[in-house]
Amino acid sequence: MRTQNVYVVWLEWPEKCFRAGDEDIRFLKSLVPKGSRVVRTRSEEAFLKALPKATHAIVWHFREEWFARAPRLRVLATPAAGRELLPKEGPKGVVVHFGGFHGAIMAETVAAYVLAWARGLFCMAGRGCSVRDWPRTWLSDKCFTVAGTKAVIVGYGRIGRAVGAKLEALGVSVVGITRRAPNDLKSREADLRSADWLVLALPSDTGTDDILNRRLIAKLPRRCVVVNVGRGNAVDEGALLSALESGRLAGACLDVFKGEPTFRRGEPNILARGAAHLPRNLVTMPHASAFSSRYLKECFKELKSDGLL
Repeated sequence: MRTQNVYVVWLEWPEKCFRAGDEDIRFLKSLVPKGSRVVRTRSEEAFLKALPKATHAIVWHFREEWFARAPRLRVLATPAAGRELLPKEGPKGVVVHFGGFHGAIMAETVAAYVLAWARGLFCMAGRGCSVRDWPRTWLSDKCFTVAGTKAVIVGYGRIGRAVGAKLEALGVSVVGITRRAPNDLKSREADLRSADWLVLALPSDTGTDDILNRRLIAKLPRRCVVVNVGRGNAVDEGALLSALESGRLAGACLDVFKGEPTFRRGEPNILARGAAHLPRNLVTMPHASAFSSRYLKECFKELKSDGLL
């Protein structure tokens, strides 16, 4: 007789799209084998109580010592792409899975940044139109088409490739540089010097600190716009601010920052200035590039397609 699968789900998070709701749980139940149980928990205490019977655990975070409480566990999965919240490996016989479905969502965010920048939407942000100030002439030399521009994507894994495919569909030529070959940055200097967009899609766990520093900025053309949807540690924020304020770079769209999510007191951070004191050519978002009402459904679909349900 086949052993019954028990899926223990603990997906509580402040952001609503990252929190498992009734509809998400119903969708998961439609994907798991018949006869399986899906147990939704809403607290650490409830999760640990259910864990001894779990064959699958789908969570945001998991402590190493909890493996000892889970003798039946075969799959430990998180929707997160980052490696910060789960052990990178489990005991023998336990597959640890990190989400890889984010690319399609984040690619739309990067495309939105690129299109909004090129078509003047960010130029007009906070300015608006009025009868007395009709900025049509002022805006006329600030818009361009994205087709024919060039993007260099640093971090060309699943997310980076999805971003590249979306940009290529808009007519952007794409050069991908993998995070596992840092010397690629040195050998791709010609590409950097001709980049209209420098997209960072890097994790924080492979020596990626301050990849975008003064030396790299010096290799970029003044028209270049930096887009970071990976992790904040990849950017030397002081160097970037100086480049934006001096006109050394045309602009930047940052979704992530150093010190997230705590922003500890006294820790250097680009946001410490306050929005009113940031340069106008800097667009900031609160780590939202993967937000989607279908976020958890896409996570469950990936687990199904990967044979982990």
